[in-house]
Amino acid sequence: GGGVVAYSEAQVDASKTSVQVNEKDCKKKRVVVLGTGWAGISFLKDLDVSAYDVQVVSPRNYFAFTPLLPSVTCGTVEARSIVEPVRNIIKKRNGEIQFWEAECMKIDAANKKLLCRYTVENNLVGNDEFSLEYDYLVIAVGAQVNTFNTPGVLENCHFLKEVEDAQKIRRSVIDCFEKAVLPGLSEEERRINLHFVIVGGGPTGVEFAAELHDFVQEDLVNLYPSVKDLVKITVIQSGDHILNMFDERISGFAEQKFRRDGIEVQTGSRVISVSDKEITMKLKAKGEICSVPHGLVVWSTGVETRPFVKDFMGQIGQANRRVLATDEWLRVKGCEDVYALGDCATITQRKVMEDIAAIFKAADKDNSGFLTVEEFKDVIDDILERYPQVEHYLKSKHLRDVTDLMKDSEGNDIDEVDIEGFKLALCQADSQVKNLPATAQVAAQQGAYLSKCFNRKYKWKDNPEGPRRFRGSGRHQFHPFQYVLLVVSYARGEQAAAELPGDWVSMGRSTQWLWYSQTSELAYSGVGGIRLDSKIHFRKRFKPHLRQQQRTL
Repeated sequence: GGGVVAYSEAQVDASKTSVQVNEKDCKKKRVVVLGTGWAGISFLKDLDVSAYDVQVVSPRNYFAFTPLLPSVTCGTVEARSIVEPVRNIIKKRNGEIQFWEAECMKIDAANKKLLCRYTVENNLVGNDEFSLEYDYLVIAVGAQVNTFNTPGVLENCHFLKEVEDAQKIRRSVIDCFEKAVLPGLSEEERRINLHFVIVGGGPTGVEFAAELHDFVQEDLVNLYPSVKDLVKITVIQSGDHILNMFDERISGFAEQKFRRDGIEVQTGSRVISVSDKEITMKLKAKGEICSVPHGLVVWSTGVETRPFVKDFMGQIGQANRRVLATDEWLRVKGCEDVYALGDCATITQRKVMEDIAAIFKAADKDNSGFLTVEEFKDVIDDILERYPQVEHYLKSKHLRDVTDLMKDSEGNDIDEVDIEGFKLALCQADSQVKNLPATAQVAAQQGAYLSKCFNRKYKWKDNPEGPRRFRGSGRHQFHPFQYVLLVVSYARGEQAAAELPGDWVSMGRSTQWLWYSQTSELAYSGVGGIRLDSKIHFRKRFKPHLRQQQRTL
């Protein structure tokens, strides 16, 4: 969870940041970081800034604890409790980091330059544009909302990507209730004003729907008792289930809970347009088109690449890709000294079948043309690290060890295999290649991983620590990035569901404490570099839970 992987406050004395770069810094390699989200701040938190000239560019001068954004929409948590100024974070580092509040407009990969612009509209004097040169570039700008070019979405929908979005939704929800209780409205008009539609059944949409339901049932019905029976919450999902990117047990649990709470879930429905009064969708099962009136629509259907990143992808031969592609070491493919983390990129895992002949040749030490079990064992660790899909494949087949693959057609153990038998044993492993989810956990782990690589870049240059190079000689300089699932928890109210490491799923009332443990740790210890002014700004209904959880901890 967010609280577990968040960033602890640095306990070192920080010298005053200087705006000018001294002569000593000019001799250092310059690292430019784009973005101040989970990936960027995690990278900066652990980086040895004394070894580099570090500069940060971002239009957002604060870090936001995004897992709590749905809670901000309904006032469960105040916005000021989940943000921390970037300059407060970087000044705690024992070294110099320069921050520029600006937006990167273009990456000149050929000349290693960035074109940046100050985007805040005001009447201050001076040029808004400037350029930066870099030796290493870390792209951690996240992604923007994907509207799929659906007509009316930008004009008539709310989004939930930034703190400002959450605050706007909060105001709009109250406005819907205030309008609904005005005299002179018919009951149908009141129902329309209090119909809240969430498009997208992913983590953000489900979290917001659950938060909104709790907010309505525990607070707003007491403030607006005359319309308490007219409120309706609808979740529209194009797929067959909500939370379909997680274990099906969690998906089923969330759908059952929503049904009990009176939250309508419309699966198999694709939105084709949104107006200020109605949302029009196509039902996949019947092929029918229907329109539903609404009071407020929150659009949460996924993300897409930012424009300047798309332009950069065109420069390096990735124009046909949906997101920026990196290798297992987070290096952007087709561009030297550029790294990409978080939602703006995806790791392209190398297929084991692409190197199957090279693996066999490296393992066959006596060049006999056959691979024995002992020879296979000598390269097992390197195979599992370089090609993690092999381990996923073993788990899917309930095999205890890679050597269990060395069996004949009848399932009997064999002493050795030739190249064709070796191919047959691993030919289905690549089916287990999976893309990492676009979550804060992934981004934070990638930032921490890359900072360790930078800290040891020159130390391990002559003493590589990574897996064997099956194509070529020697070893890779570093271990490839490996994502470790900590905990993913969803749904709210009196119950919750969580996906845990090792294919475990926990559901029910007790699982709710997994969520409370995250928020209470944030509240009482100030993790993530977020100052909470000695107390968290939770709504009244959460304080007893948090106090009890603190006593338990």
